[in-house]
Amino acid sequence: MAVTNDTIVWIGQDAVGHALHPNAEVIDLQGTFVTPAFADPHVHATDTGLHLTGLDLTDVHTGHDLLAKVAEAATEAAAPDGILIAHGWDESAWQHPRIPSRAELDAAAGDTPVYLPRVDVHSALVNTALLDLAPHCRTLEGYSDDGPLTGEAHHAARHAARAALPATQRRRAQEAFLDAAAAAGIVSVHECAGPTISGEQDLTELLELGADPARPEVVGYWGETGAVTTAQRLGAHGLAGDLFVDGALGSHTAALSTPYHDKPDSHGTRHLDADTIGDHIATCTEAGLQAGFHVIGDAAVTDVITGFRIAAQHVGSRALAAAAHRLEHLEMVDAEQARELADWSVTASMQPLFDASWGGKHGMYATRLGQQRAATLNPFAMLANAGVPLAFGSDSPVTPLAPWRSVRAAVHHTTAEHAMSARGAFNAHTRGAHRAAGHADTSRGTLTPGAPADYAIWDAPALVTSVAGARATRWSTDPKSGVPALPPLDADSRLPQCLRTVRSGQTIHDVFN
Repeated sequence: MAVTNDTIVWIGQDAVGHALHPNAEVIDLQGTFVTPAFADPHVHATDTGLHLTGLDLTDVHTGHDLLAKVAEAATEAAAPDGILIAHGWDESAWQHPRIPSRAELDAAAGDTPVYLPRVDVHSALVNTALLDLAPHCRTLEGYSDDGPLTGEAHHAARHAARAALPATQRRRAQEAFLDAAAAAGIVSVHECAGPTISGEQDLTELLELGADPARPEVVGYWGETGAVTTAQRLGAHGLAGDLFVDGALGSHTAALSTPYHDKPDSHGTRHLDADTIGDHIATCTEAGLQAGFHVIGDAAVTDVITGFRIAAQHVGSRALAAAAHRLEHLEMVDAEQARELADWSVTASMQPLFDASWGGKHGMYATRLGQQRAATLNPFAMLANAGVPLAFGSDSPVTPLAPWRSVRAAVHHTTAEHAMSARGAFNAHTRGAHRAAGHADTSRGTLTPGAPADYAIWDAPALVTSVAGARATRWSTDPKSGVPALPPLDADSRLPQCLRTVRSGQTIHDVFN
């Protein structure tokens, strides 16, 4: 492969390459594996950075363990203006699923405000000191005197926690996130921001950091209806990302057509109706912006489909298809809905590690929905076969920045009929993820002449195959080659480790030096 400045200019055999580029600098990669770099179409950068640089609750297994970690960390956070934000607890995987009370959290944290979002980031434990920063939380839907906050109360608490975050801590978190993305072989991330998620200043600072060619690109989305002027001022690609139609299954807030299996009195939460959704899609289409929504439950998906039909009556199906709108997560979707989405060229931005984390007969999905409904979730193959453009990512910090793990999860779906080929899953995390941003350059995410020089170099497990009578280690992206396209993705196989990440010809992560 030959690169000039920021562009791939040649791909082929070594001898020909040397003849065509006799004065080129030659870098011997010593048998390592080169791929297009990954893109991640759904992240929350500052939240992930806070997770990476602060307290990690993903490994706690009881409420007692959570309280012990909070007590230790709160002492360290008790400087002036200190606030403790820690992510990742998941009571559905605890040995004893009792969630700590507010009184217990107060005792553990003292006067340090504490905001502890659940792993799905759609509910949170908070202490009294945090509530004092947002006293109106107590009057909002989703408030609980003792349990986790959900709905509007949770949004208000999250906003208060982020507003209290010192600027230096926020910048440190953002930089840590971008460093981690580069180290994972990722050259572009789509930040899903919004007024109750992060804030304008947070997005502005991230976009500035992402404009540095020595870091991954940041593509911004702003999740708010009726905010065309705001999106244009911020430089956002669209009014999309986490524009909530509903919540999440783990927090019992995804909107369902029939009640939760483990909470029969609840259908979840709706934040937008079909008419509002349709108006938003039409407005964005006319303004040249991408529209999009966070949508998980089947009732919410039905509202979104109805909204697209309403928008099509106003702007026409051709205009919808040209606008490259997108949906985030899209876990509960049927075949007819998939066909309609394909007709409108709506991208499904999905997270394969959701299934790896919560799928299967005994996972959280089955607990919330029952096994029969749970087995319908995240139908990657059905969506791909219907022609829906797929973009795979992490929703970090909900699941980690681990693109090879995501590819493997899509290949080994817990429901076999939903699994994808390795080639299809890899494409969804590279070129598909780039295209989710509506880029006109369709070569992004490929290693072809004329494409941006966005690539990653990997230390991949050896694969020994017979090539013309010789024994060789190789892979090929050419389906006619007769060898696997990618390294082994079996559950017990070591996944590739990133050695170097290059964005537009510039190295942004390197373990060689």
